This record gives sequence, C-alpha cells and structure tokens, in this order.
Amino acid sequence: MRSDIIAGHLEPGTRVTETFLAKRYGVSRMPIREALRALDAEGFIETTPNAGARVAHLPVEEADDLFAVREAVEMATARRAAERARTIFTQPEPDPEWFAVRHQLAQVLDDGDACIAREDLEPLVALNDRYHLLVAELSASRTLATLLRQLSHKIEWLYALDKFSRGKRTWPDHRVILGAIDAGDCDRAAELMGWHVRESRIGYASRTATAARVAELRSTPPMPTTGTPDRAH
Repeated sequence: MRSDIIAGHLEPGTRVTETFLAKRYGVSRMPIREALRALDAEGFIETTPNAGARVAHLPVEEADDLFAVREAVEMATARRAAERARTIFTQPEPDPEWFAVRHQLAQVLDDGDACIAREDLEPLVALNDRYHLLVAELSASRTLATLLRQLSHKIEWLYALDKFSRGKRTWPDHRVILGAIDAGDCDRAAELMGWHVRESRIGYASRTATAARVAELRSTPPMPTTGTPDRAH
C-alpha cells in the first residue's frame, strides 16, 4: 500500500476503505486495518473521525525539514560505519556479520553500475534505498536504521516524479562513500554522505525554492566535522 501511494497508484485525497483495499490486495480486512494504522502514523494516510481514511497529500511544506533530518541521520550512519570498520580491521579475527553486509553492498553497487550501462534506470530507486539501508546496517545502530527507513519512504514520495535522472546522476557517489567507510575515515565518510544527500535536497529545492535558497544549500556544509575532508563531487 505504501509503495502504491509513493508511485502514485493511490493518489492524494483518494478515499480508502477496508473493503476497497482488501479487494485490491486480496487479503482480509484485519491486515488492512493494521496497515492503515501504521500508514496513518507515518503520514501516508489521514484518518478523520466519521469521515474515514484518505491518502494524504504530499508533505511539500515539510520537504526541507525531511531532507535536513536525513542529512544528519545519514552522516551519523556513515560515521558509525567507518568507526566500526576501523575497529574490525584491527581485530585478529574477521567479523562474519560485517563482511556479509559488506558483500551485499558490493553486489548492490555492481547491479547499479550494470543498470546504468544498459540504460535501465528504474531499478536504481530500489538499489539506492538498499545501499543506504545497508550502510546503516554496517553502523550496527537499529535506531539509525529505523529512522532512515522512515525518512526514505517520505523522501521517495516527494521525488516520485524525478527518480530517473536523480538516480543516474548521484549513483557514482556510492563507491566513493563506501571507500571512505572501508578506510575507517570517519570524518570523510560523514562529509561525503552529507554532500551526497545534500545533492538530492538541492535538486528538490531547485524546483520548489528560491535561487537564493539553492545557493545557500550549495555553499553551506551539511554539518561541521572534526576533520577537513574534501567535498564530494
């Protein structure tokens, strides 16, 4: 249901009843009721007493706040992942869980590169989400991973109409970020991730905000770091 809202198959303002949704998805009304409660809490569904449930409208007025929070969360996950990598590579025995996640990240990057090479860009949306959630797994923080998952859903909803050019343009950043994580360079990993997310924020602002706001986002670092790593391009 969330995916259909993000993709626009269930348009904002559409009235959704348990009966309608149970028929649409071929399930009983009980899981539909639970899903509606969850999506209401996430902001995808608006429930009004005596009026029922409707698909919420895009949270355009919250867009910049969502991007700002995501910058902070993503920078924290990248920093934590790099700290963990630095510790793991000093241990005499490898950490099988860490390397299993790292192997999945390598596969995601290879799959994304292959998609770009054959100009099949639609899978990049899911691959991009997978990459960022796997970095959060490398950080070993359940709290950060949960926050990132919630933010990702909302931002993908905002970006539903611009997913193809965005995915191709920023995809190469992922290998550079992962390289900094592997090297245990905490400041650089955080900075690179911050600018990577900032590019999405700038892309959205360029269509919805003033030129002055876009210029401010381009010139202001995502957040201070303890080091002075180069900006990602």
